[in-house]
Amino acid sequence: MIDAQNSRSHGSLPQRPSVSADTLVDAEADDVPAAEPTRVTGRRALAYLGLCLVLIGLNLRTVFSSFSAVLPEVTSDAGLPGWAVVVLTTVPVTLLGVFAPLAPVLARRFGAERVLLGAMTVLTAGLLLRPAEIPGAGHLPALFAGTAACGAAIALCNVLLPGLVKRDFPHRLGLMGGLYTTAICASAALGAGFTYPVFSATGQWTSALWFWAAPAAVVLLLFLPVAVRQRHGQHKTVRDGVNVWRSAVAWQVTIFMVLQAMMSFSVFAWLAPILRERGVDGGTAGLIVSVSIVLQMLGSLFAPALAARFRDQRVINAVVALMTGGGFALSIFGPLDLIWVWTGLLGLGQGSLTAVALTMIMLRTRDGHSAAHLSGMMQGVGYGLGSTGTLLVGQLHQGTGSFAAAGLLFLAVGTLAAVFGYRAGRDRFVGG
Repeated sequence: MIDAQNSRSHGSLPQRPSVSADTLVDAEADDVPAAEPTRVTGRRALAYLGLCLVLIGLNLRTVFSSFSAVLPEVTSDAGLPGWAVVVLTTVPVTLLGVFAPLAPVLARRFGAERVLLGAMTVLTAGLLLRPAEIPGAGHLPALFAGTAACGAAIALCNVLLPGLVKRDFPHRLGLMGGLYTTAICASAALGAGFTYPVFSATGQWTSALWFWAAPAAVVLLLFLPVAVRQRHGQHKTVRDGVNVWRSAVAWQVTIFMVLQAMMSFSVFAWLAPILRERGVDGGTAGLIVSVSIVLQMLGSLFAPALAARFRDQRVINAVVALMTGGGFALSIFGPLDLIWVWTGLLGLGQGSLTAVALTMIMLRTRDGHSAAHLSGMMQGVGYGLGSTGTLLVGQLHQGTGSFAAAGLLFLAVGTLAAVFGYRAGRDRFVGG
């Protein structure tokens, strides 16, 4: 098991990390003095903290999958123009990249726990605002503002939460790393699977979207006493490690991340509308997407372990990229009778692809500082450019009136991901 405190002090990580910790990168690795673990008293308090962190993860993807589950109803009832649908599915992913670099800066100033608390407050407010109707202006302004707030909040959580898990549970990384990553996948599955049933029960898409503010608010209240009692000292930044922006290896890994993000968030945003356009009813479409995301969990559990067993990940990177692109295209073009097979292939491929892309952070770096810098580069560029996937799918659908062009797009994206994944998988390190 990796001791997170020692890795921060000595600036070294195992050359071949255990799968339980390989995606947990500390965004505060350059802070001097090193950020202290969250102050808790006793095992029960530590277990309570762990529960809070996992529950935060359980709220980080419902924003994406819940909106897509009732997209036809929102578009029809709110009278959304085509450009607005494209923007609403693209903006939150773009903001994941825009706000990611701010997370370590805010944590250095206020403390990671309080920044997480603030992010959950913004997320809850955004979820409450998103379905609101403004007199004289309709639903569109609130949809834009609420969605943007959610994207910014999730960006901060994405960056800081893994470091807290790693810092506060150095001897339980296997358990906590697994629970954390599973919670994030589960949040997308829950949003896809339960939003349409809530709509069916209430008859209102606004109620279906408001529903997701409740769990966020509960987690906010649970985490409040933990965060407010934390004391935060003064920290400085000491840049250590290689300059990842000048590394060819880092750029290959980052482009691999961009291409997987293009497919990953397009699944969250567009798979349910794709299925509904093919004639699948809303409830079944939500269930199919939910099962596909559950299969992502399975892929994310086994793919990193397989990747970490070898010094060279070229084959596995290429295979899971082609599985994802092919699964996406078959979900559009393949016989509808086999739709569960196509979306299952997509889910296994996407979960594996996302996990191995994140695993490259640790496998291609020699120490914690370089890993933190590469992670920041991958999240900023990866999510920022990765949002073009949802944008292109929306524009192609708006321009052609079908998702056929999107199917061709993701055959190309999957192929490019295989090429860059093959290159990123070579046994080399950032900085030589």
